Amino acid sequence: MANSKTIIHHSLFAEKEVEMDKKERQRRGLLKIGEVAKLCGVPKSTIRYYTDMGILKYVARTPGGVRLYPARETLMKMEMIKSLNKRRFTLKEIIEKLKK
Repeated sequence: MANSKTIIHHSLFAEKEVEMDKKERQRRGLLKIGEVAKLCGVPKSTIRYYTDMGILKYVARTPGGVRLYPARETLMKMEMIKSLNKRRFTLKEIIEKLKK
């Protein structure tokens, strides 16, 4: 499989393109938005919505614009969000809890 450029977002640097194939992405612990959605049992639109709300953060994009999320942090947050949703917390309350 050929390498593909991925744009890395970092608060200290401007957007940067680096060569990264699937194995490198996995080594760095990055998941595509679809992979996050599938692992969490939610549609991609939910992940996008949480990203737009500032709950989840992606760290890179593929050349095609696919968002890449840090696996561990994202899956932990999604687990907490789903748990709080089941306990009838509002989105505003969930955001406040995640900020702590």
